[in-house]
Amino acid sequence: MPSVLVPQEQDFPRWYQEVIAKSQLAENGPVRGTMVIRPWGYAIWERLEAAIDERIKATGARNAYFPLLIPEAFLRREAEHVEGFSPELAVVTHGGGKELEEAIVVRPTSETIVNSSFARWISSYRDLPLLVNQWANVVRWELRPRLFLRTSEFLWQEGHTAHASREEAHAYALRILAEVYADAMAEELAIPVFQGRKTDREKFAGAEVSWSCEGVMRDGKALQMGTSHELGQNFARAFDIQFSGRDGQLRYVWQTSWGASTRLIGAMIMVHGDDDGLRVPPRLAPVQVVVLVARAGEGVVEAASRLVDDLQRAGVRAELDDNVEVSVGRRIVDHELRGVPIRLELGPRDLAANQVVVARRARGEKETAALEYVALEIPNLLAQDQGELLAQATALRDGRTRPAESVDEARELASDGFARLPWRAVGTEGEDRLAQAGVSVRCLVRDDGQPVDDPAAAGVDALVARAY
Repeated sequence: MPSVLVPQEQDFPRWYQEVIAKSQLAENGPVRGTMVIRPWGYAIWERLEAAIDERIKATGARNAYFPLLIPEAFLRREAEHVEGFSPELAVVTHGGGKELEEAIVVRPTSETIVNSSFARWISSYRDLPLLVNQWANVVRWELRPRLFLRTSEFLWQEGHTAHASREEAHAYALRILAEVYADAMAEELAIPVFQGRKTDREKFAGAEVSWSCEGVMRDGKALQMGTSHELGQNFARAFDIQFSGRDGQLRYVWQTSWGASTRLIGAMIMVHGDDDGLRVPPRLAPVQVVVLVARAGEGVVEAASRLVDDLQRAGVRAELDDNVEVSVGRRIVDHELRGVPIRLELGPRDLAANQVVVARRARGEKETAALEYVALEIPNLLAQDQGELLAQATALRDGRTRPAESVDEARELASDGFARLPWRAVGTEGEDRLAQAGVSVRCLVRDDGQPVDDPAAAGVDALVARAY
């Protein structure tokens, strides 16, 4: 049956929009730039959210919640921060039918309102480190919205911490980057990422150092998938967050902030999706296996129902599709569009042969298996296919990352992938030239894989690409 989607190679942006709509992930909201996340899309997000949340808690952070509405005056306490966000702010000027005495900002991020609380909560070294995370929505007024990638409102988590020393804050920011973000992206999303340091041009407004996870999409563009920032003492000074040390002296805390959002769903679509639709990694799939009754016949529906029960007892998220009033072809297309990892097809002939057809979305393969044993085999197949998607995504990343010897060559290579060249060969002047061509330095990395503490040091490379 022909694909219902425009091929990726023909029109990747259109393919992206079509696969979101036809797989029922999300749709545009009534206000420009907003989105409605439909149940299938939200169920994927819930599983990813839980996986990230578990990793965050393993680092010692605990969840809290801070208000959506922030006094505009709070943002103005940190000049670089407000300057960086001013074009994206949504401001409330009226409430209860009256003009407000002070304008209120709908949170674009929560550094300011969190730190107003930290100033009350921290007084002694005994209160440190203070490690807080929240799951929330934020609003950043986007001029060119695109579902999941850039919307005026999106869901995310944002972590905020306070530490007694710069070294402790530095270590924690990198721990979040590696143990929470990069690990969840590889293990859950099956997407390998580059972990590196942002240049001063690209860093977060108000940060001293920004670190990021950068993914390579199927069209060769980069996607910033998660960031972790060392804020130094910028916000601590702006909000007067001081602690009494063991020696009784007052000192300002050192801080971090970090976040990842529903943009990760966009990454999943663009890394794993193909011309038939989504391919959802088994660990995130709301339905890992659909048992499809190909054609009704004596005992077929009953056998399919028993198979679903057996799969569920084996810990598999399984669903029965016995809607035989819709053609088999149409239903297969729908399940492939949604990216269900495994489809088990059962009809009268299969039942008579005591077998079932196993269709694996990650591999695009079909095979037959013994009906009585297939439920026991499925968990292993799901684990294999999770690994298969990671292997394919790793091959994509590595194949789309090529060495360059000059800024001009890097600019050309960035037309369909990442270019890697020494940062010394780029510098701020080269970065400006790249920006004029719509290309950016995504992050700085070292040959040995260690964090870039000194961008001017030998062995530091720039990863250059066009980005979403």
